[in-house]
Amino acid sequence: MSQQQQQFRPQSNQPPVQPASKSRIDPDQIPSPVAVQEADQVEWDEKPFMTSSRTHVTPLASSDFMAIDEGNCNPRFFRMTTYNVPNTEELLNTSQLPMGLIIQPLANLRANEAPIETVDFGESGPTRCRRCNAYINPFMIFTNGGQRFVCNMCLFENDVDPGYFCNLDMSGRRLDLDQRPELRNGTIEFAVPKEYHNKAPAPAAYVFAIDVSWTAIQNGMLAQCVTGIKRAVWDENGASRLAPGAQIGILTYDKTVHFYNISPNLEQAQMMVVPDVNDVFVPLSDGFLVNAETSKTIVETLLDSLPQLFAENKTAETVIGAVVQAVREALEHRGGKLILFQTALPTYGPGALKHREDLKLYGTDKEKILYAPQDDFYKNLGESCVDAGLCVDLFLFPNAYIDVATLGCLSSITGGETLLFPKFNASRDGAKLIGNISKLVGRPFGFDALMRVRCSAGLKITEHLGNFHMRNSTDVSLAGVDSEKAFGVLVKHDGKLDEKTEASFQVALLYTTADGLRRVRVHNFSTPVTTLLGNVFRWADMDTTINFLIKGAISQALTKPLKDVRDALTDKCVRILSSYRKNCASSTAPGQLILPESFKLFPLYALTFLKSKSLRAGRDINSDMRVHQMRMLKSMGVSESIAFLYPRMIPVHEMDDKVGVQDATGRVRLPPLIRVSYARLNMLGAYLLENGQATYLWLGREISPQFLQDVFGVPTLDVVDPTMHHLPELTSQTSTQLRTIISYMQSQRSKYLDLVVVRQGLDQSELEFSNQLVEDKNNEAMSYVDYLCAIHRMIQNGVSSKPIESSSMGMWTTR
Repeated sequence: MSQQQQQFRPQSNQPPVQPASKSRIDPDQIPSPVAVQEADQVEWDEKPFMTSSRTHVTPLASSDFMAIDEGNCNPRFFRMTTYNVPNTEELLNTSQLPMGLIIQPLANLRANEAPIETVDFGESGPTRCRRCNAYINPFMIFTNGGQRFVCNMCLFENDVDPGYFCNLDMSGRRLDLDQRPELRNGTIEFAVPKEYHNKAPAPAAYVFAIDVSWTAIQNGMLAQCVTGIKRAVWDENGASRLAPGAQIGILTYDKTVHFYNISPNLEQAQMMVVPDVNDVFVPLSDGFLVNAETSKTIVETLLDSLPQLFAENKTAETVIGAVVQAVREALEHRGGKLILFQTALPTYGPGALKHREDLKLYGTDKEKILYAPQDDFYKNLGESCVDAGLCVDLFLFPNAYIDVATLGCLSSITGGETLLFPKFNASRDGAKLIGNISKLVGRPFGFDALMRVRCSAGLKITEHLGNFHMRNSTDVSLAGVDSEKAFGVLVKHDGKLDEKTEASFQVALLYTTADGLRRVRVHNFSTPVTTLLGNVFRWADMDTTINFLIKGAISQALTKPLKDVRDALTDKCVRILSSYRKNCASSTAPGQLILPESFKLFPLYALTFLKSKSLRAGRDINSDMRVHQMRMLKSMGVSESIAFLYPRMIPVHEMDDKVGVQDATGRVRLPPLIRVSYARLNMLGAYLLENGQATYLWLGREISPQFLQDVFGVPTLDVVDPTMHHLPELTSQTSTQLRTIISYMQSQRSKYLDLVVVRQGLDQSELEFSNQLVEDKNNEAMSYVDYLCAIHRMIQNGVSSKPIESSSMGMWTTR
C-alpha cells in the first residue's frame, strides 16, 4: 500500500475543519477548485452566456453552459488568456501574463445552442477586405449610406460591391441586418467558389490499415480491431455512421502489404499482395474504396475473416512506412483519413527504425533527444500527407519501445491523433480500443484545411502552438482537423492600442467537410482594450492561460532539459502572482498571500501539470509514454485539459433521488464534487473519479454490503471483479443512477472512458488511482499545501528582501 493508504483515517463526507498550526496549513482554508467550479456552474445553470456581454466573465471551461452568439463567437471555439487587452507592451510585461488565444475551430456545440449558419455569396465568393483579406463580420462598420465599409482589422475603407449594397437606418445599421447572418453572428460558414479549391472536393475516404503480424494475432489486437471498425462504421440497424458519400477501404500488412477489392458486385473480397515494399503501389483502381452501405456485406465478411486468415502468421516485422506511402498515393487527389493499427517498432522496409531507448539518458540534459524524431523520414512523409489532405491516426500497441517520437510525427504533423495501448491485453483493453475507434471515427471531421488568424492594427500574431504543419509564417496547414483539436496562438503588440476602441481577432478555417463540401468557417471576436493592470487580471482566464502555457512548455521540452521546463513553469507562476501582489495589492499586510480572484487556483494547476507524465521527474516514465502525453496535451482544448489536470470526483454511495436521473434536456445531475485527495475519502464509501481519459470507481475497504449488492450483485468486497469494464445492469436504484452518471460522463468526453474498479488495499490499480489525487504528495512531487507555501515564500522573497516563514500563509485572501 502507498504511504497515503497507510496513513488513511476514516472521515465523514464533510470532514471537520482542522485548525491551522505553525507547521501545517489547513487544506480547507486554501483555494478550492471544487468550490470555484461549482459556484460557476450554478451561475450558468439557469441563464445563458451572452457572448458580447461586457458585464460577465466568460464561463469556466469546466462549466456546462449554453451560449447565445451575439456577434462574438462561442467560447467553445475561441478563448483568450485575458479579455481586457493591455494597451501597451509595457503593461502586458508588467502583468507577466501571456497574451494568447486557444482556438478549437470545429468544437461541438451544446445540443440546445443554435447551429452554425452557412452563407453562399455565389461565384464572387464572400465579401472581404481588399487590403488584409479579412472576411466580412459584425464588427465592420458601414459608412457613406452603406456604399463603403471600414475593416475592423486594418481600418481600410472598402467599396461595397453593388450586389451587396443595402441602405442604412438612422443608427448606421443595414436595413437587411436580420437577413444577414454574417453581420450578426460571431461564427459563420461561407460556401466558397472554385478559386478556393486546390483539388475537386469529394467526401472523405476512411482507410483502415491493420497490422496482421504475429504480435497482433497473439495479443488479440486484430480480433478486437475488427469488432471496433464494424461498430464505428455501421449502427445497430446496419446503416452507415459515416458522412454521406464517404467511402472506406481496408488493407492489412506485415512484411508485405495486402490490398482488398471490396467492390459490392463481388461475391467475396479479393486480396492482392504487394511484396516489393520499396516500390509500393495500390494494385487496383476500382474496388479499393467503396460506399460503406452498398458494400456492407462484403466488407463485414472480409473483416470477420481476417483473424482466421492470418491465424498462423509467423511474421513479426511490419512495414508501416510503405503502407502510408501507398495510401497517400491512392488518396493524393482526394484526401481523407488513414487509421493505422501498429504493434511494434517498424524495423523493415521504408522508414525502418532502430531501437534507441537509453535509460542512462533519463534525468540528464540529453534526455530531450529521445523526444525528437530519430530521422526525417516520417516527418517528410507526414508533410507529403499534408499536401495530399491525408490525416493519419495511429493506434499503437507496443510490448516494448516503439518510438512514439518518430512514428507519432505522422499524426502530429497531419492533425491526427495517437492512441497508445502498452502491453495490450484483449480482455483488459479490448473495450477501450473498440470504444476509442468509434469515438475517433464519429467525431465531426474536416480535411485538406488551411487556418489563418488575423488581429487588428497594433497587434501581431507571432507564434502558433499545437500539432500541425506550417509552410509559411502565417498559415497553419492541416491535413485533417476534428472537433477536439485546439491550437494556441501567441499575440504581441505592434504598437500602442487606443483604449477607446476594441481589439479584434478573426480565425478563418478553409476546409473540406466530411461530406465533400468546401467551406470557410470564420470565428470573430472583439474585446476591450485597457490601461489598467487591475482590469487585465480581473478579466484574465486562468483555464485558458494554463492550457496556453502547457502548449508552450511542451514545445520547449524539445530544446531544454525537463528540469529547466519545470522550473520555468514555477517561475512563471511566481512572476504572475508577484506582479499582482506588487502592483495591485501593495498596501496589504506583508504576511498575507494575496491572490487575484481569477488566478487563485493557478498554483494548483501549475502543480498538476508538473505532476503529469509529460513533465514529472523520475525514471518510471518511458520516453514513449512521455512523448505521447506531451503531444496529446499540445492538441487538447481548454475544457478537456482542465478535466485532465484536475479530475472531478464524486461520492456515489449515498445518492438522493434527484441524482443520476436524466432530465428533458438530456442533462444529468451529479452528486456534489469533492476535492481529489485521500483525506477526502471515507473507507465506508464509494467514489467515482473521471479525468477525460478513464473513470475510476474506488471502493473503501469497509463499504456497505448493501451497496455492493445493489451495484455488483455480490455480498463482499473480496468477490467484486476488479477486471470488469462495465457495471452489471441490475434493477436497483443505485445501479441505475450510477450507470446513468457514467454514461453521461462518457457523452461529455472525446475519448472512451474505460472503467477501472479500485478496491482499497486490494488492487494494484490503486496506485494508478492515487496518482490522480493531485492535491496529495505523490511521485516525489509536493502536495498542494506544500507547493502553495513554496510559491508564497518565493513571492515574499521577490517582494521584500526578508523571507518569511510558511506559517505566515495562514492568512490568505483573493481580490
